Order: sequence, then structure tokens, then C-alpha cells
Amino acid sequence: MLRESFGTDGRGNEAEAFILTNANGTQLKVTTLGAAIVSFIFKDKDGIMRDIVLGYDRAEAYLEQKGYYFGATVGRYANRISNARITINGVEYALEANSETNNLHSGSNGVSHKVWDVARVDEAGNSVTMQITSKDLEQGFPGNMQIKVTFTLTEDDAVKIDYEAVSDKDTVANFTNHSYFNLAGHDGGAVGGQRLKLYADAFTPLAPTLSIPTGEIRPVAGTPFDFTDFKEIGKEINDSCDQLVYAKGYDHNFVLKNHGELGLMAEAVCEDTGIHLYAYTDRPGVQLYTGNFIEEHEGKGGARYGERHGFCLEAQWFPDAVNNPAFEAPLLAAGEVYASTTVYRLKLD
Repeated sequence: MLRESFGTDGRGNEAEAFILTNANGTQLKVTTLGAAIVSFIFKDKDGIMRDIVLGYDRAEAYLEQKGYYFGATVGRYANRISNARITINGVEYALEANSETNNLHSGSNGVSHKVWDVARVDEAGNSVTMQITSKDLEQGFPGNMQIKVTFTLTEDDAVKIDYEAVSDKDTVANFTNHSYFNLAGHDGGAVGGQRLKLYADAFTPLAPTLSIPTGEIRPVAGTPFDFTDFKEIGKEINDSCDQLVYAKGYDHNFVLKNHGELGLMAEAVCEDTGIHLYAYTDRPGVQLYTGNFIEEHEGKGGARYGERHGFCLEAQWFPDAVNNPAFEAPLLAAGEVYASTTVYRLKLD
């Protein structure tokens, strides 16, 4: 395992990066800035090492482009909260309205924009644990919350992400990883030709323009949202249905069949490289985001990133579940331990 400097956060805090390698030569790089995945390198069918996540070479670039959340751990509450308000135990809490009138990914003070501490380095287990304290009302949420994230690179070419959090007040907790995958390589251009399968028979449609679910759980059958069998991501992405027009593509929560136990949420395949991604979670939903708003700019190694050059599979509780009685709310009682696991595994077809 290698440990190296990764730049600064502009506030005098040094970021570090850890490079984990397994016996197959698969490599994972993570940084303490945002507890983010920087690279995930895997040998394709032709023996070429492919880095299959978008990112940057230094911490400073992440902060310049922080609206994309490349590879970041997002929380305390991933996705959107309507009207930037939540109510817990009869008390209303105001959050930052950083996405129209809504709160997105906990706002500019979210843990995705901060340097985490290194809690543990386990060379034998090929893992790194990072921790951070989210102070009471720092993001608008109640309670001092202690958060840990452990990244493990396994011998079967998976990155296993374990989340743990505890608060001293009743609060909410909904963490996710915001990696953008491109199985042709991070510099491989648009992902529309890559095939995707989701283990979901329904999705939560959005209200017009607000990017907030209505509360309806709609079957995917007969819609462009049907990924129950492998389908090219771009096959119907430009369909004229209102849901795709609202989001300029896919930016929707899918209702997973498994809930509470670690199970498959998605698979994706790139024919050109032969790389097959298997994604697992114990959460009830996954947000499929197809990079619809990535503006052209420079990424790692001088690569040019642009619109739809990556897709995200964000394991989560449903967006705005704290305010929508149709959804199970991700409340966390004082002293209760939040624990969740996400796994992204690579294989050759």
C-alpha cells in the first residue's frame, strides 16, 4: 500500500491518497478529501489497464469542480431534500438551498468537500478507514455525528465500502458513493453504448422541474426506465417522455428488489473492453445518473470529460424520504449505529 500527498483543500488542510493493489494487479486509489475514490484500475480483455472512474490528479481540482462530486462520499443526506427543510420530533430544521429551492447532497458544508482523518490503515486486509465529525447543525442537521468509511480492495477485484455513523441526537442518515463509471476507461468518452441492467421493477418519478419524487412508485415496464434486462444506456435516453426531459436524461431513483440484505443492484458491461461491473447494496434504492450536466473540462491525465461521459449508481434511501410519507424515512435515533455496505466488483466477460 502506498501513501502520498494529494494537495490541499485551500484552508490549510493537507489531503492524502492511498493506493491499494491486489494480487491481480487491480488498483484502487482513495483520498481523504471527501473520502473519495480517485481511480479504480483493472486489466481489460486485451491486457490493457483501464481506470474506470472519472476523477482528478490533485485535491485542488476536486474543489474547483465540486458540483460533480466525482468519487466522493456524500452525506449526511445524499440526494435531494425538498424546500431545504426537515422536521424531526416536531422541530423544523433549515438546510442550505443549493439546488433551486432544495438541498442537494447536504449542501456546500457536506462531508464530500472536507478532508477526513485517517482512522486505520490495514495493510494485511488491504483497507483504509477514514473518519470525520459532522457537528450539530453544521449542515443544518441536528446532532454531533461521528462518521466512518472503510474502503477495502478485495482479491476478487471489488471495492467494498462500509459506512458507519452515530449521532448524539435524533437525526437522519443517508450516505452514498458518487463515483462516475466508464467501463471503456475514464477517458473513453460517452457511455451511451455501454449496457446496463438494474435489479429494479419500479422507479420514483419526479415532479416537473423540481427533481423531487412525487411519492409515486411507478413500474418500469413499457417505459424507457426498463433496465430489467441488459440495454444500452443511450438507447432511449433522448426519448421525449416527460421524465427524461425533466432530467435531461436519467437522474432517477430506482426501487430495488432487495432491501436490508446485501444484494445486486446493477450490472454494466462494455463490449469493447470486456469489463463487467457488478454493484451490490443493502439500501432500498439506487440513483442512476448519466452525467447529463458534465460540462467539458480536464480530468485525470489531461483527459477531456463531457456530457454523459460517466454513469453513477448511487445506493441510497429514496430522495426526499424525510419529507414524503409515501417513503420510509431514514431516521437515526440518538446512539443508534447506522451501518451500510456498497460493493463494486469488476470481472471480465
